[in-house]
Amino acid sequence: MAAPPVPHPSTDRRRVKVYELRNNDWFDRGTGFCTATFNSSEDGHQRDARVLVESEDQPGRTLLETRICKEDGFHKQQETLIVWTEPSSGVDMALSFQEAEGCAIIWKFINNIQQQYNPTNNQDDSPSDDLAIEGASPISLPEVSLNNLADIEAQMRALIGTLGGREALTKYVVSENYIDKLIPIVTVAEDLESLLDLHRLCNIVKTIILLNDTAIIEHAVSDACVIGVVGALEYDPDFPSHKANHRQWLQGEGRYREVVRIEDSNITKKIHQTYRLQYLKDVVLARILDDNTFSVLNSLIFFNQVDIVQHLLGNSSFLGELFNIFKSGQDLTRKKEAVLFIQQCCSIAKNLQPPARQTLYNNFIAHGLFQVIHFGLKSSDVAVRVGATDIIVSMLDHDPQMLRQTIYRQIHEKQSPLTDTLIDILLVETDLGVKSQISDVLKVLLDQTPPMQAETFTKANGEYATRTRIAPAPDPQQDHFLALFYEKSAIKLFQPLLALQDRTSMEFTNVEASAFSYLVEILCFFVRQHQHRSKFFVMSNDLVLRIAQLLQSPEKFLKLVAVRFLRHLVGSQDEFYIKHLSEKRVIEPVLDLLIKTMPRDNLISSACLELFEHVKKENIKELVKHMVENYREKLQSLSYMELFRTLILRYDQTSGFTANMDFFLEADEDGSRDRRRNRPPPQRHQMEHLTMDDAQEEYWNNSDDEDDLQVRPSDRTLPGNSESPSAKLLVDYASDEELDDNIEAGAISGDEDRPESPIGAVPPPERVSEKRRREEDEEDDLSKMIQQKRRNSTSSGPNTSSATPSPLRKRKAAAGGRDSGGAPKKIAISLTSAAKTEELASDD
Repeated sequence: MAAPPVPHPSTDRRRVKVYELRNNDWFDRGTGFCTATFNSSEDGHQRDARVLVESEDQPGRTLLETRICKEDGFHKQQETLIVWTEPSSGVDMALSFQEAEGCAIIWKFINNIQQQYNPTNNQDDSPSDDLAIEGASPISLPEVSLNNLADIEAQMRALIGTLGGREALTKYVVSENYIDKLIPIVTVAEDLESLLDLHRLCNIVKTIILLNDTAIIEHAVSDACVIGVVGALEYDPDFPSHKANHRQWLQGEGRYREVVRIEDSNITKKIHQTYRLQYLKDVVLARILDDNTFSVLNSLIFFNQVDIVQHLLGNSSFLGELFNIFKSGQDLTRKKEAVLFIQQCCSIAKNLQPPARQTLYNNFIAHGLFQVIHFGLKSSDVAVRVGATDIIVSMLDHDPQMLRQTIYRQIHEKQSPLTDTLIDILLVETDLGVKSQISDVLKVLLDQTPPMQAETFTKANGEYATRTRIAPAPDPQQDHFLALFYEKSAIKLFQPLLALQDRTSMEFTNVEASAFSYLVEILCFFVRQHQHRSKFFVMSNDLVLRIAQLLQSPEKFLKLVAVRFLRHLVGSQDEFYIKHLSEKRVIEPVLDLLIKTMPRDNLISSACLELFEHVKKENIKELVKHMVENYREKLQSLSYMELFRTLILRYDQTSGFTANMDFFLEADEDGSRDRRRNRPPPQRHQMEHLTMDDAQEEYWNNSDDEDDLQVRPSDRTLPGNSESPSAKLLVDYASDEELDDNIEAGAISGDEDRPESPIGAVPPPERVSEKRRREEDEEDDLSKMIQQKRRNSTSSGPNTSSATPSPLRKRKAAAGGRDSGGAPKKIAISLTSAAKTEELASDD
């Protein structure tokens, strides 16, 4: 049979958007012009069909280049979409054409190329005779009837096992309108109460949907077929004793409401189709969906939503009529439906690209979105309050600065800002979900930290790389807004905490208790973000005392809330907060709570212990002193724990004796606490604390004849009168040339094979004073250390008079009595008394 003619390349440039599926979300790679053409190989014979998209903004840059082959699985969706999967990377791609005509031209070229490939012949690329004939089908299923359902199910199972079989089955189902033939059989099987046939029908419909063909899925959710399709899927053989109610749910009259009538019938059809696709994905096929079917359903839903939102944005009369509902005296039911409709639009906008989402919010704000939010937040219907809160959260997820700008405008126009409305709702709201969302909204709106911005760099293949850059300086408008907030709104927000001052009973209702939990959480956020303003607010209103009162509440979670706040202040390491905690004596109720709870091991005792463990670990001296001086008996009652024994011991060891508390902070893990207690602290920076008298200065500044014996003859030449001895280096290290010469001469060797002293080198005589000093009894450990250092400095070894002594062996390299290491001898002598110094001098 003759091969089909080679398709002509499409040289017309068609405007498209390129999408890429990333984490179940379609990412816009850019807008460009699409063409379909052939690329010849180097030998000029083999030609590859490719689809190219050139960037509109940057001519010459390729947004997309993909090769058309049989395995790609190109699919046409609706009238302007082509979706496929890249065989090399497995990434789902999509082309959204501006015009249906351009999509049809490119799709015709792709379809003709795919028909030329024979999936059963790997030797050449000759087209298949069966697939080349238009309308011909390579398979044939039995006629649809109750008697043939078993054969149909078996043949379908066999076909879907191979790629060629799946494609052949897909073409057959589309060409024969097979779904339309199956739907009447569902009613017949239900009338006969044939459960086995119903189970077979369910498996057949599942197999057809899992072919992942967009044309089949779109037809399955159409008005004519959807009830029959979900009716067959109600009888799942995996649950033979249960039946779903999909038809009853989809046929419900209250599922679709038109707040404002949509005149475009095509948009209305897409709204119904999108709802059915979501129900199919989330309910009917939730257990059996594979990645490919999930991707196809998601793409259909996404592009439908894009079309719906773009239609709404372009219809100004529709938006005007929608928001006029809140300006006129409409009934509350219609206003509620309008709020829920706007909530759904904002929920759909989360899946849109940022430019489209920004346009949607700008249009909503221009028509009066904040009036809708105020109405929704103050409504008595909890569903309306939840809807209004969701709208705010969606806007914050997109751009918090957009809401802040509105608040700045409200303040400038002397209007009540949105934050005051949120505070009023937070204090009286009974729904915990709404409370949590409003709490998060307040924290985002009052966040003073500017977000990190990213610079985007375009790569040659259309990908994008980002590099984080330094955040800009804080906004002065935000700073002014925070000043007004702490001046007026903060008092209103924390009024329930301030009201605890005159309250004796700490028993609260569920609404009051939950309010305290969120208020303390917000206050912790303020302490972390608004350091100076929150510090003044907390201290001036005695909020630490008010929150400490919650420790007396019978509710355990309120006790934990209070301990968490105190732990937050202690962890801030702010000296003002530390002193404030000591002055207000709020550590005592925490100790009382720990003493009362300690026999049990629970969250309260763990939280209290972690607070005191942090004080010990970070060595917060102010709190250690405060606790031991004021609550010593209570600490001693807890001394069976090492934590509190250590706190008391630190204070006792350091009180009035030394300022070096760090020495006593070491944990006694090896049982040697007594030895460490008796061991003297290490001597650090002794020259900063010890002085030297005139006798010591004179002794160590004089030259030593015995030391001169250890100096080489070449080093005995003293500097001239005009040359200051102090101008010489502390340690006269040998140069690299000297070291090389000594190595060649054998003067320097390893420690094990060190050569003997050169001939003629005379070791210095042993000093009489050293002999007498060795015969005397060692008076104390400190004197022995000094004497040992002196013996080491004056005795000589085998290599004392070597040709090139080590730099560490050179004596008095600089005038003023410096030893071989360059350190002043004043360090050693400063540890002895003046009388001991005179005795040593007389011995010499």
